[in-house]
Amino acid sequence: MKFPLPLPVSELAEQIGAELLGDSDLLATGINEVHHVEEGDITFVDVEKYYAKALGSAATIILINKAAEVPAGKVLLVVDDPFTTYNDLVWRYRPLQPLQRNIASSALIGEGTTIEPGAMVGEQAVIGKNCYIHANAYIGDHSVLGDEVIVQAGAVIGSDAFYFKKTAAGFHKWRSGGRVVLEDGVDIGANCTINKGVSSDTIIGAGSKLDCQVQIGHDTKVGKRCLFAAQVGIAGNCTIGNEVVIYGQAGIAQNVTIGDKTIVSAKAGVSKDLEGGKLYFGVPAQEARDAYRELAALRQLPDFLRKNK
Repeated sequence: MKFPLPLPVSELAEQIGAELLGDSDLLATGINEVHHVEEGDITFVDVEKYYAKALGSAATIILINKAAEVPAGKVLLVVDDPFTTYNDLVWRYRPLQPLQRNIASSALIGEGTTIEPGAMVGEQAVIGKNCYIHANAYIGDHSVLGDEVIVQAGAVIGSDAFYFKKTAAGFHKWRSGGRVVLEDGVDIGANCTINKGVSSDTIIGAGSKLDCQVQIGHDTKVGKRCLFAAQVGIAGNCTIGNEVVIYGQAGIAQNVTIGDKTIVSAKAGVSKDLEGGKLYFGVPAQEARDAYRELAALRQLPDFLRKNK
């Protein structure tokens, strides 16, 4: 998530009551969780075993709960509760903006775009040219749709990320500061749900097509010209290559990378990275030739046991 204007870290430290360690002249240009940080970003760490990951990341400003050695070109802001401070900052720049009308006054709608009755378009959403938004679809705050995008009835673009921090008091919801970006020529089927990123963008690449009732988790990046059949579920923070085909009811676990031109068979369960250009089958998913060979062997097992009893 990027800020509208760069924020001096000295000013930020004063706002949040932090002890500043490092170069006080640096600027914060955005805020992201550690998986998606870029130079200029703020991130946080509150568990000592993860200090090295945060301090070694691309982030420029790290909210931390204990003083540590400051890497070159970075700033540490020492606060009692880095997570709460981080979450409060996201809330400050992505406040709740309840819709007061079907199409928010701050939304930008491109020439030739049709929005049917009952569809909702949130604050600061951007919809390109010649799009078709069917009745009762929802386009959430800050969502970005390219040109010639179709969103069918009942689809939800930009629902909150399913992302919680476990605490002694229960699960603490992260504020979803990211967006959903649908690039040019994307088709979204009826009743699909696409979660916005926790801090970065959830992206559906140009020319990709989603059947009905597909779920895409937070911060996932889907490549160009992909095809996903009905009831595919993709968890958060996945990376899907170009021209990937996923058949119905297949499930993809979080943090998985799938290479270009992969085909995932129906009802497959993907729990680890898949090399591109191959067909995968089964639970857990494996290359189809190996999976079919194992199934054939299993069918012969009863006869084998009887003969060798």
